[in-house]
Amino acid sequence: MNVVSDVAKSQHAVPTTHYDAVVVGAGPYGLTTAAHLLGQGLNVAVFGKTLELWRDHMPKGMFLRSHWWATHLSDPQKKYGFDSFFRESEYEKCYPVPIETFIKYALWFQKNAVPNVDETYVSSIEHKGQEFVLTLADGRVIQSLAVVMAVGLYYYANRPEEYMHLPEHLVSHSFDHSDFSSFAGKQLVVIGGGQSAVEYSALLHEVGAHVHLVARRPIHWLGPDRASQRSLLEKIQAPTAGIAPGWKNWALEYLPYLFYHFPQPRKDRYIRNHYNAAASDWLRERVIGKVTLHEGQTVKIMQAAGDGLDITLSNGAKLYVDHAMLTTGYKVNLKRLPMLHESLLAEIRTDNDVPLLSSWFESSVHGLYFVGLTSLRSFGPLYRFVVGAKATGERVASAVARQVVRAR
Repeated sequence: MNVVSDVAKSQHAVPTTHYDAVVVGAGPYGLTTAAHLLGQGLNVAVFGKTLELWRDHMPKGMFLRSHWWATHLSDPQKKYGFDSFFRESEYEKCYPVPIETFIKYALWFQKNAVPNVDETYVSSIEHKGQEFVLTLADGRVIQSLAVVMAVGLYYYANRPEEYMHLPEHLVSHSFDHSDFSSFAGKQLVVIGGGQSAVEYSALLHEVGAHVHLVARRPIHWLGPDRASQRSLLEKIQAPTAGIAPGWKNWALEYLPYLFYHFPQPRKDRYIRNHYNAAASDWLRERVIGKVTLHEGQTVKIMQAAGDGLDITLSNGAKLYVDHAMLTTGYKVNLKRLPMLHESLLAEIRTDNDVPLLSSWFESSVHGLYFVGLTSLRSFGPLYRFVVGAKATGERVASAVARQVVRAR
């Protein structure tokens, strides 16, 4: 070992670029939080590929379940909402909103509100003294007083253990696909019972696949959308809200930090019992009579056979398919975030691998914040949807600004 050489390299690697805050991730929550941080006059860097999950891991032809007015990104001046995009583009307000329209809007928002996104990945984040040291994939090293983890769903795809022994070319997660055209003429089984499972089954059928949908429970179909037809009395009884009409959903949106203060067991029960998997009414005609539904069933046996899979369901039915697609959702687990250095990971207090957060989205490590799905268990179901981005961005930016002022 050349000690002198190693010391020289270490000295040469001392970070020279300093930021008040770094946002890791450039999806809806990352962009919104960055816009509010910039609005505080802070020196901010954003790393990650803009809308990567939406562009590369969601299928073409997909629609958003939420209305356009519930999918605004937020900036402090309120200049770049979805309605402003409609006024300045050839796109028109509609329901449901095509994913392509939302992506165009979010890219427009990024260009105007957060113009300096650096699409380099963050390889490592360490906590040293009062600051964080981040190493980028291209070798650059930077320092920051605060880090906002806005990784979205990207690292959290839930692949149940019982399918892990099967090869990836036979069993995949819905996260793995943005284009279903390669499945034309194939036999597929889709496992899941929520919006993604039902919509992906429809999309697969529409590209020419023969689809079996296996759902543990009967599919819960939402009622037809009546947002533009509701009477004044209906709006009083169940006020309009981004998630869905109703006083509880209204409270989640307009009192967005109240949920945080309830005991964790009560919060867990609420999330588990009140936001079960459901499918939009506009999917019915695209699925019923076109996709083979196996409701109230589970997969008992799935094994590779020839070029495909032999499957036995809980009712004894047997299927042979070319591929199985898991629409089994996403599960937060900090151990899946490869950029968190093991020393930093050891500092973060967690419960079931989910970070314990303050009422400002801050972890037990001062200056390290988690937003989006990672914050859901602390702050509630609002933060599963784009509509929660505004409350997040405002809250985190305020906390970071105070931290920076104290540091100065």
